[in-house]
Amino acid sequence: MSLQEKKQAIREKVWNLLEAKEAARFPGAQGRIPNFVGAERCAAHLDQLKVWQAARVIKINPDAPQRAIRYKALRDGKRLYMAVPRLRRLECFIELDSDRIGEKKWWEASSIVGAGHWGRTVTVEEMEPIDLIFCGSVAVSRDGGRIGKGEGYSDLEYALATEAGKVRPDTPIVTSVHPLQILDRTFPWAEHDIPVDFILTPRKVIVCRSRYPRPKGVEWDLLTEEKIEAIPALKEKR
Repeated sequence: MSLQEKKQAIREKVWNLLEAKEAARFPGAQGRIPNFVGAERCAAHLDQLKVWQAARVIKINPDAPQRAIRYKALRDGKRLYMAVPRLRRLECFIELDSDRIGEKKWWEASSIVGAGHWGRTVTVEEMEPIDLIFCGSVAVSRDGGRIGKGEGYSDLEYALATEAGKVRPDTPIVTSVHPLQILDRTFPWAEHDIPVDFILTPRKVIVCRSRYPRPKGVEWDLLTEEKIEAIPALKEKR
């Protein structure tokens, strides 16, 4: 079994488990970063994290289960960067400034549609240095392993920000998941994969002692010509 096949088997296991236990919210778990019962309660733990308290600028994924985290970030006066879906523009990040948006629109702006309306698109070079990263996950392990939905966009966002000097090798990475998404095993790993340092669940925070290396930039040898052509930020850098 190839590395990709092993990862896909883990995804299928978690997606099926979430649905069997009725822990997945609409529109279901299959093929996506799954929204899950209790997702909004993960945000209640953020004030416990010193990395959250210290962070002024946050990069975060646009998926539904992390919406409450995006909303809290705006409420706490933090600046957010969310990726444009599929990185399909050269200005591949949306910048959300809580002061510019205004309190009445924070909840709306925390959705992907609202972010597109209330935010402004910027290139990766125009971003401010990132203090904290949030990513969605399909599966995670207590030792910091992470598996996404298989399209590689979180990894590419991290790689582009790293090459632009916006992310440090020790910038903390956080994910939020349902407990059923946490597996007690070592994950198959590739050089472009990003690990996690903290796992938020509806009930607690798990601190990972990650044993997985981080990518140092874009792994060009692993990208297809089709992928490069589809992402303007990659096409420009090649």
